[in-house]
Amino acid sequence: MSDAKPNYFCHESSYIDDNVSIGEGTKIWHFCHILSGTVIGKNCSLGQNVMAGPDVKIGDGCKIQNNVALYKGVILEDGVFCGPSMVFTNVTTPRSEVSRQDEYVETLVRKGVTIGANATIVCGHELGQYCFIGAGAVVTKNVKPHAVMAGVPAKQIGWVAHSGEMLREDLICPRTGDEYQIVDGALIRKS
Repeated sequence: MSDAKPNYFCHESSYIDDNVSIGEGTKIWHFCHILSGTVIGKNCSLGQNVMAGPDVKIGDGCKIQNNVALYKGVILEDGVFCGPSMVFTNVTTPRSEVSRQDEYVETLVRKGVTIGANATIVCGHELGQYCFIGAGAVVTKNVKPHAVMAGVPAKQIGWVAHSGEMLREDLICPRTGDEYQIVDGALIRKS
């Protein structure tokens, strides 16, 4: 047994199962449970009462707020923000009396995505880079990169810049001045 201290922080009230990889600088706060096969990147923050696994992948720099469960099939790329109490599903037709453990469906959350508090992401969909899912939205289909989604079911209501700022009609980021354009229905940052 090694006496080396881990290069991440884990609160004493949390549990980390065997066969878990946790990156340097990551912080795991109160009452979390990290299940076997889960990989967590560097410099992540997992808030109170987060459950991840089994076999979940979390990229570098992700922030997962309180009361979020990441089930098998969920993949977060780098820089993803999961708001408080947002929900991922992993089976499309759950029944308590029918085992569906061989029917988990993958949900891919691309780089830089923000998911607002109490939003629900129905499994089997991809959330495109830097999209923004509004608080309480229910995502039932793939989401374009940089799309802003709101409502039940979620519909696109606009575009968001890399900085997280809503874009106006001129497609210029009010925070950075970056200019964007829409090409074939997709938002592209001008070079």
